Amino acid sequence: MRTVKIVHWREPDGMWLGYLEAHPEYMTQGETLDELKENLKDLLKDIDEKAIPFIRTHEDMAV
Repeated sequence: MRTVKIVHWREPDGMWLGYLEAHPEYMTQGETLDELKENLKDLLKDIDEKAIPFIRTHEDMAV
């Protein structure tokens, strides 16, 4: 099991939105926070399996 950072918030209509911190350009949503987290896991799986083309990755670099 690995740990990834996520960013999430609840919209005024009650929907939860979020993204993987390393891939902020790919957002997903859920009716509950648990559903959002499951959708984020699915998104990460698709990224890992290269099912989404042209993935941009954000990372720290020591200089």
